[in-house]
Amino acid sequence: MAIEEKVSQEEMLKQFKDRLQGLQTENKTLADKIRDNEGIALKLLGAIEALSYYLETEEEETMSLPPEEDEEDTEVGLTE
Repeated sequence: MAIEEKVSQEEMLKQFKDRLQGLQTENKTLADKIRDNEGIALKLLGAIEALSYYLETEEEETMSLPPEEDEEDTEVGLTE
């Protein structure tokens, strides 16, 4: 019983090369996208760190002066 070829070896080779080239192109596109995403992620991490620091500093400043004290009173030493 002989195996009947539906696609010639030359055609199969061409298809394989085309598929390989398509995969390589897709891999390059995805690698570029990953690189872009990593850059954006680093920027976001920096922004998160800066905002976290800013919010912590704001909280510390708020806690340093209780609401019932005026800044003028603390400057001249009129509070306890």
